[in-house]
Amino acid sequence: MTTTEARPTAEVGNPRRRKEDARLVTGRTRWTDNIVLPGMLHLAMVRSPFAHARITAIDTEAARAATGVIAVLTGADIADEQGALPNAWAIVPEQKAPVHPSMAVDHVAFAGEIVAMVVARNAAEANDAADLIDVDYEELPPVLDLRQAATDSSLAHPDLGTNVSAVWSFDSASAGTGGDVEAAITAARDGGILIEKEIRQQRLIPAFMEPRSIVVDPTPEQMTVWSSTQVPHFVKIFIALVLGIPESKIRVIAPDVGGGFGGKLQFTPEEVLTVIAARRTGKPCKYSESRSESLMAAHHGRDQWQKLTLAATNDGDVTGLKVELIADMGAYLGLVTSAIPLLGAFMYNGIYKFPSYHLKCTNVFTNKTWTDAYRGAGRPEATFAIERLMDELAAKVGADALAIRERNWIKHEEFPFATVAGLKYDSGNYEAATAKARELFRYDELRAEQLKRRESGDPVQLGIGVSTYTEMCGLAPSRWLGSMGYVGGGWEHASIRMLPTGKVEVITGTSPHGQGHETAWSQIVADRLGVGFDDIEVLHGDTQVAPRGLDTYGSRSLAVGGMAVLAAADRVIEKAKPIAAQLLEANVDDLEFSGGRYGVRGTESGMTMAELAFAVFQGHKLDGSAEGCLDADATLDPEDFSFPHGTHLCAVEVDTETGATSIRSYVSVDDVGVVVNPMIVEGQVHGGLAQGIAQALFEEAVHDESGTLVSGSFVEYLVPSSADLPSFTTARTETPSTTNQLGVKGVGEAGTIASTPAVVNAIVDAVRHLGVSDVPMPCTPYRVWKALQEGAQS
Repeated sequence: MTTTEARPTAEVGNPRRRKEDARLVTGRTRWTDNIVLPGMLHLAMVRSPFAHARITAIDTEAARAATGVIAVLTGADIADEQGALPNAWAIVPEQKAPVHPSMAVDHVAFAGEIVAMVVARNAAEANDAADLIDVDYEELPPVLDLRQAATDSSLAHPDLGTNVSAVWSFDSASAGTGGDVEAAITAARDGGILIEKEIRQQRLIPAFMEPRSIVVDPTPEQMTVWSSTQVPHFVKIFIALVLGIPESKIRVIAPDVGGGFGGKLQFTPEEVLTVIAARRTGKPCKYSESRSESLMAAHHGRDQWQKLTLAATNDGDVTGLKVELIADMGAYLGLVTSAIPLLGAFMYNGIYKFPSYHLKCTNVFTNKTWTDAYRGAGRPEATFAIERLMDELAAKVGADALAIRERNWIKHEEFPFATVAGLKYDSGNYEAATAKARELFRYDELRAEQLKRRESGDPVQLGIGVSTYTEMCGLAPSRWLGSMGYVGGGWEHASIRMLPTGKVEVITGTSPHGQGHETAWSQIVADRLGVGFDDIEVLHGDTQVAPRGLDTYGSRSLAVGGMAVLAAADRVIEKAKPIAAQLLEANVDDLEFSGGRYGVRGTESGMTMAELAFAVFQGHKLDGSAEGCLDADATLDPEDFSFPHGTHLCAVEVDTETGATSIRSYVSVDDVGVVVNPMIVEGQVHGGLAQGIAQALFEEAVHDESGTLVSGSFVEYLVPSSADLPSFTTARTETPSTTNQLGVKGVGEAGTIASTPAVVNAIVDAVRHLGVSDVPMPCTPYRVWKALQEGAQS
């Protein structure tokens, strides 16, 4: 056995290098596409080039005769077998949705929809045969513009009779959380400030590092599925429900997953079709998408139109906010497509004390790839809207952008704070985060430099962008999700196994794809149980090893999954206590546990957790009065969301002659509660900043008038490299959450949520004095230049 002594230092707060990285950076790991099974077959998909069409004929004869082909399947071939892909969140009882087949049978609703599948001995033969399949289409007019879709002038799914999937609204007066927003608007129009603005949230594509891949092994005993997914437990459940396979016969494994950002929070057509191919052939089958397939047919994000009305007094006190939102669902509803806008609906008020609020959200169908979760999922859209509005209010009042925010934000002594949108913010200190950001940024110096450049007429103008944000994460209490129409819950599960040698296995229901769970969970357990960091192994991503779990998304891993791990550790301690008392011949009430050791109060007598584990394994000295097992499970349902916040400041230089923009400096100060591993937090913030800045400056999914994605490769869909981004200055303040044991808050989405408005506000600030009040995203040099030309003419 191994005896471990109490450790002198705490693990929580220690910037440990990640356990995962050694195998990841040396390539000694296993991605789904690396998996090779004996006799494995390969799949290729044939996808529609049209956004909207009827399928009139499919000729598969040449493909069936091609070298290496085992099977060719069309939608008609599997119509009775494939079922329909699920939507797990009906936001209103009357929500409308078309049947979503994994493979189209007689019509297609977006360019990229699968119409046929080839199964062959290798990937090259499958792809060659797929090129031989001839599909005849009768093209139909596509619905592409989301505002036009809301008018029902042309239908994306004629059989539905409408493009409107659902209408959801919230009103503070009706909900009892605030006053009448129309009265506030009327008062502002008569004698205050009224700001009306329209914002287009462009469509984005979650361009994860590793494209999706699925391997299915259909043995008689069990259907084993490997998938590059964020949600192996979801995949298992939905394979059972959609294909009628007993859940007990399904095992889903998410091996190392190269990024997701919400893009792999999905039950996909390709997963269904790979299972069908394996079941039909009786052989292991693999599908790995190409990058172009990923960009075209994996779900997209954002794609909203926002009409905003902000009411305020002449002094700049906000009095009301009205939001009219149209959200593009695309052609179908994915797992949580319909609810993405609603996750933002509760955050449009941001960190501010709005007395009244109204939101109306209309979800519409178009003939484009369906949308779903993408990093932040609804909250970035809301934060962008309110932070752009606050800059506009500052300009109207003639106040500093930071000053107008401070005038309206929730003060630290006012927490916990019930918001106008009906949430309860448990903790925060916006003053501290802003003061720290301002100092690191050298805010006053940059404002002075900005003034000099304006006075001198410098062709390169300096802009300063502000973004003060909060978000709801740690999705979410099950009772809240149920009240919103979600079919699942928000709990999480964990188990801890105490091994005879003094080592510990932690089994977590969360499924990481880059977040560092193996490291952070080890740190939490090391502190709680007093065992060595290196003596802890974290197991995840396999539904046979971790049979219960709700996986990873919505910045829920630590605030929910980590707290389940902590709860399981506490149960180990409680289970061990009567055993330790028995072995130490002491009264349970006289025992103290500290640093991994049970001691008898007032004596030197004691046992380490490792010694207990071996004694339990032996069983020699146990009399049966206590359970002879230290292993423990815990299921934790969070008390509430967690609400991280922060202040981001961005300085940009804009060349007024060309529209070229460069970020000169960027400072973010985030409050994510208690930090388990500062190095992981910093990495998460950096990644989020990159994605948020990318929306502001680079990324946009563009379709032509026929509905073809013309940004279908990384030549046209611009993802920034490290050379395109500045060095970030990041720092933190800390106000612990009051809704979980450790006081932690989510961090994974924070940088994305805050950075987009910071950058756009900076660009507008640089050229506002030249008549520019807005630049649509992405703020390319041409769009900035065009806004300058229009500003000069106004």
